[in-house]
Amino acid sequence: MFRKLPLNALRSFESASRLGSLRDAADELSVTPAAVSLQIRNLEVSLGVKLFDRLRAGLSLTNEGRLLSRQVHQTFSDLSAHLDRFVPDAESGIVRVTTTPSFAALWLIPKLGSFYSAFPDHSVRIETSNEVLDIETDSSFDLAIRSSVKEYPDLHQIKLMTEEFGVFVSPNYANVVDQKPRELIDPAWYGRTGCPASWAQWCSKAGYDSWLEDARFIEYDDEHYALQAAIAGQGYILASLTLAGDSLKRGLLVQHRGDVTIPGASFLALCTPGRERRKPVRQFLDWLVGQSAGT
Repeated sequence: MFRKLPLNALRSFESASRLGSLRDAADELSVTPAAVSLQIRNLEVSLGVKLFDRLRAGLSLTNEGRLLSRQVHQTFSDLSAHLDRFVPDAESGIVRVTTTPSFAALWLIPKLGSFYSAFPDHSVRIETSNEVLDIETDSSFDLAIRSSVKEYPDLHQIKLMTEEFGVFVSPNYANVVDQKPRELIDPAWYGRTGCPASWAQWCSKAGYDSWLEDARFIEYDDEHYALQAAIAGQGYILASLTLAGDSLKRGLLVQHRGDVTIPGASFLALCTPGRERRKPVRQFLDWLVGQSAGT
């Protein structure tokens, strides 16, 4: 029944489509780039469709290639998972999580001690990235945690908490009432789907439009760095209450005009359907929900 399946060609195609490079696919498969290219061309001839546009900058999947890539990746992932059931897994307690650097540093990692206390045999491996990942085609992670205004009907998702944005400042800087130009720290909102908040929105709601007239904006490319700048007294910051919460509790920051907040996106825990049934993943998700309820 399966004698004519071009398995080597499909492996070459899956690796090249996932990595976006013939050379990287060749390294992963321990063959030459020419061998990978030949396998993919044979597959294209066999199927009668073009799977890649070959550009100077690298490979770009065609529409047909994109459809096949998702199906082949999912099939190989499922097969690998089934085969793993027959092999004793020394790392069965590992949960692999991808999230943004700011969420990892400011929320997740400070709370992990309670997870390890409850599940001492488990290990959480965190990889941080501000890129929006396609976890449907990347099975190297069990969970992705992202802030998003979107819904993901093809994924298993749990809403952890909904963000609100407010303005925070160091207690020392807050005492400099009439300082001009007023320094407003402006983080880049990487790793978020949809722009969560802006100084213009907050100033309009607070009746502080005059702030924008004489403001000096200080930009940082990550919320973690931006909050550290605010703690150091560099100015006011518009930030997520979720991520600023620990600094507030420790008195490193105070909230300015706590009555004025802007609604934001939701933090979601996402995984491919079925992955949530794996015991360590299920226990980590339950722990995340419990921690989120107390935020």
